[in-house]
Amino acid sequence: MLTLTDGAVQVIRTVTANPELPPETGIRIESGLDGSDALRLSVAPAPEAGDQIVEEEGAKVYLEPTVAEMLDDKTLDAQVDPQGDVAFTIAEGTGGAPT
Repeated sequence: MLTLTDGAVQVIRTVTANPELPPETGIRIESGLDGSDALRLSVAPAPEAGDQIVEEEGAKVYLEPTVAEMLDDKTLDAQVDPQGDVAFTIAEGTGGAPT
């Protein structure tokens, strides 16, 4: 299962902490457009049917089923640069490179 770094937990909690958002709001990761290897990340009000849910210390990540399989042994990290822009990165696990 995808693991979250402390940095990712903090950023996700900050991004989803808006009181106007539903309590189940989290970050959803889905496959890219047109079969692209790129992943799309967005703020989602709730998981979609079939999503794998990763929750750690109040930070919720919803993974599309094919993405959940692809990221099974990976770690999600997030950092905020001096301009306040957020960058999410996925670190390889011990399972080797994805095919």
